[in-house]
Amino acid sequence: MLESRRRDLPVLLLHNVDPSWTADETKEARADVQTLVDALAGLGHRVDPVALEDDALAARLAAHDPLDHVVFNWIEELPGRRHSEPEAAAVLERLGFAFTGSSSSVLALSHDKPRVKRILDAMRLPTPPWAVFETPRAGGWSIFPAIVKTAHEHCSIGITPESVVTSTAELERRIAYILDVHRQPALVEEFIDGREFHVAAWGNGKVTVLPAAEMDYGVFTDIRDRLFTYEGKYVPGSRIYEGVEMRVPAALDAAAKAEIERIVLATYRATGCRDYGRIDLRSRDGVFYVIDVNPNPDINPETSLTYAAAEVGYSYGEMGSRIVNLAAARHPVFGAPA
Repeated sequence: MLESRRRDLPVLLLHNVDPSWTADETKEARADVQTLVDALAGLGHRVDPVALEDDALAARLAAHDPLDHVVFNWIEELPGRRHSEPEAAAVLERLGFAFTGSSSSVLALSHDKPRVKRILDAMRLPTPPWAVFETPRAGGWSIFPAIVKTAHEHCSIGITPESVVTSTAELERRIAYILDVHRQPALVEEFIDGREFHVAAWGNGKVTVLPAAEMDYGVFTDIRDRLFTYEGKYVPGSRIYEGVEMRVPAALDAAAKAEIERIVLATYRATGCRDYGRIDLRSRDGVFYVIDVNPNPDINPETSLTYAAAEVGYSYGEMGSRIVNLAAARHPVFGAPA
């Protein structure tokens, strides 16, 4: 179906508020939601924010008719339930809501990083050599430096400077850490010590790649510091949070831009991203390697997606409205005719 451009669509803005969060975390999350509510309402959308404070999503939605709204799905996980982002989308699907972002199956795929790697390999898309380890023994791995990740987490959970290893002994210690602390297999990849880009794309059918954002690690000389750790993303005042600069648009020549666009488009489609998504890449010797796939990436006002949309003329509200309109094409009432 065709994408509409309506600014009067009624929006149910669904977001999670976890009781385990600190007061500051809750305040920040609510402020981000209110910013989006105000931005969408300022364009003409009628916005009804719905905070989910437990895992009873179906009950929370019982008072809302799927025919009356487009849901803006800003649920990162059901409160108290790790790795439950796909479950939230599955509830919306079962209840018949048209909602922004990717389907439950695609969100589940994104939490299974080895499966994503297999898709990239099958499509011959460049991604670092990799292996999965379920015991600390790392026999057969000989590529260093390497990076050790959790196999089933998002948001750089488990990523610290110690994730980058330069010997078998370090590798096996870090694998043991992932197994013991995070209770899941370890995904080991070659560490690409080069430039890092976060590249958003949006659309269905006709997909547009937005200007690349570069994570500039220039102030760091140790390769272990040249990666976007959990603290670097979420802990203001931490060394990496303060030291990494986001540059939008990234300084790239025409050939590099074209290659990034080719890889991002192919990855977005191969993994089934819908409405919007973000592909993270690292480059070395002219090769751009896919290091992560993010359907439903963060959309707060200070993210690479928001800055990239601004580069092509979208205010924060207009960015949110476009995402709503992409989802509205799947709505039985608001969907545009084919």
